[in-house]
Amino acid sequence: MKVTAKKNEQVANMIFGSIYPHYLKRIEKQGRTKEELNQVLEWLTGFNKDRLQSLIDNKATYKTFFEEATMHPNAHMIKGVVCGYRIEEIEDEFEIYKKCRQMEKLIDELAKGRKMDNILRKS
Repeated sequence: MKVTAKKNEQVANMIFGSIYPHYLKRIEKQGRTKEELNQVLEWLTGFNKDRLQSLIDNKATYKTFFEEATMHPNAHMIKGVVCGYRIEEIEDEFEIYKKCRQMEKLIDELAKGRKMDNILRKS
C-alpha cells in the first residue's frame, strides 16, 4: 500500500498519549511489562520514562513526539509490514508515518515475545 499525504497528516495529528494505553494493554496481555515498553520507546526515540510521561501529560501529537525524538541510529534496521505498509518502502516525504510504523513494529515484536536484544537491533 502507498502512504498518502492525507494519511501522513492524520497520523501526525493523533495524540500520542491517547494511543499509549492501547500499546500498553496489548503488550501486557502477552505478559510483557510497561518497563519493557518504555525501554523499547527509549531505545527508538531517546525519551526516558519521565519525558514520555511529560509528552503524554502535555497531549503531544505524533508530529511533536517524533520532531522532538532523537531516533536511534539503527532505526533503519526496522523492517517488515505493519498495517499493510512495508516500512522500508514508505517514502521519506512521509517521515512521521514511517517513524510511527517503525515504533509499532517494535511494539508488535515485544507483544509477540521476541527477545529484547533482537527488538533493539543490537549488532
